[in-house]
Amino acid sequence: MWSHRAGRSSSRRTIGVLAVAATAVVASAPAATADERVPTAEYVVAFTGSPEAAAASVQAAGGTVQDVTEQVGVALVTSDSASFLADVRARDGVAGAARNHAVGTSDPGMPHRYADERPSAADRAGGGGRGHGGHPWGHGPASEPLAELQWNMEMIGATPDAAHRRATGKGVDVGIMDTGIDAGHPDLARNVDAARSRNFTTDIPDIDGPCEVAPSCVDPADVDDEGHGTHVAGIVAADDNGFGIGGVAPDATLVNVRAGQDSGYFFLYETVAALVYSAEIRLDVVNMSFYTDPWLYNCTSRDEYLEGTVTDDELAEQRLVRELLTGALGYASARGVTLVGSAGNESTNLAAPTRTDETSPDYPPDAAQPRVVANTCMNLPSEGPNVISVSAVGPSTTKADYSNYGLGDVEIAAPGGWYRDLVGTPAYMTAGNLVLSSYPLRAAIEQGLATPDGQPVDDMSVRYCDAAGVCGFYSYLQGTSMAAPHVAGVAALVIDEFGRPTRHGGRALAPAIVAQVLARTAEDHPCPAGGVEDYTDEERDPAVFNAVCEGTTDVNGLYGEGIVDAAAAVGGR
Repeated sequence: MWSHRAGRSSSRRTIGVLAVAATAVVASAPAATADERVPTAEYVVAFTGSPEAAAASVQAAGGTVQDVTEQVGVALVTSDSASFLADVRARDGVAGAARNHAVGTSDPGMPHRYADERPSAADRAGGGGRGHGGHPWGHGPASEPLAELQWNMEMIGATPDAAHRRATGKGVDVGIMDTGIDAGHPDLARNVDAARSRNFTTDIPDIDGPCEVAPSCVDPADVDDEGHGTHVAGIVAADDNGFGIGGVAPDATLVNVRAGQDSGYFFLYETVAALVYSAEIRLDVVNMSFYTDPWLYNCTSRDEYLEGTVTDDELAEQRLVRELLTGALGYASARGVTLVGSAGNESTNLAAPTRTDETSPDYPPDAAQPRVVANTCMNLPSEGPNVISVSAVGPSTTKADYSNYGLGDVEIAAPGGWYRDLVGTPAYMTAGNLVLSSYPLRAAIEQGLATPDGQPVDDMSVRYCDAAGVCGFYSYLQGTSMAAPHVAGVAALVIDEFGRPTRHGGRALAPAIVAQVLARTAEDHPCPAGGVEDYTDEERDPAVFNAVCEGTTDVNGLYGEGIVDAAAAVGGR
């Protein structure tokens, strides 16, 4: 049930192998086959032979090896040769090649990648009120000052009087594969393992803004200039320390395995490298609240294109994304990593025969070509092997209008927030319907969420300060990005409760067993009467948002096995 269709870290043990080999063949390698030069771009090259042979092939085609992840046979390469892709694909030992991203592409004023996780200004102008409103759930962790704003923790029983009586995630390592973690946030500082955290990205000024770290443009592994990763991390494991909020697994260890740019892009090589590193250091859980750019759905043939056009290079790129991501996911799962992914925010029935895609390719910017593709074209990593794909519900437990769904594609549901939930009540279109979590103050100021002195500009954020004058910033977001870390946190509780001790003092449990426990203990949620979730009352276009619910109360397309239940998962109720 849980398997779907079939300046970087210097810590990886093989990082220098291919680069050294490339240096060794420079003197004897022939020149590139084309004299034409273009702006330098990054490429991902998959190889089947030795690193040395692959290095020679890359060099002969006019490329320079920058990095390697030998465990899955992939290298990061730069080239300014116009014919590099064609040349390197023709070389012995090269299984495939595709662009990673173009180094010099600029798009001034590019919208924030995760902008849709906050209600639009128009929506907020028409909202029903301010603040928390009235929710069917009480409060979250009783020991935390902002607990009354955490309906999400109460919904799934991740509270001191329920799941935390049995398990808190102690001894469990959770990787946050996102835009980073602000390790200085008061609710995260004690739980972040800085020594094992890594940043696999390099800032690209044209899309990420000016580099904060010169000249390398590689951020430290303890910062998050975007904010998304810190929000996700707080949901998983905000410290139960009497300050601010509490997380699902408040004693779990957080490891930042950053694969996302400041702008929110997740490029192929960085994602593969972060997955392989997560496996190498034997993380217990990895949360992946993103899809891998530039394709929302990755196809393998023209037969899967029902509308729209595609070039040979674009198909080769999509095939390579599938090959490398599924390989890296399999590598991680085989080494004990429980993988959790967000189902996406396109309001799409992933089980339908076709999928409409208006955004791909989303990089370079403004390159999108609208298309309709078959449902065999995969969203990755969420539809990859052994990934638990999560849909989102609001405070009412109804599937959020934005959330993707689909029988056989979504395995479980979790709180993701929904601004338009609880229509007809004072809570409708209030900030309290979203999920509150930790947020980096610097990012909040830069994004206009806070004033220069750290005060929230509106009710979409909260500032908490203790008696000693220590302050933390928190923001409300909605999305399947917020739903997935609830499941990742419960997975950590399950490993804490049922896992075997390791020689390093941690806990370990096979991903298949974790998935079985989550599925068996999830709170069943039936389909709506009539079989269609209708969002007309929420002022949504029925043709776009209405969701057909296939399946039974036990398992259906909107909620999968049901809403994750932390207390039941660890035997707390």
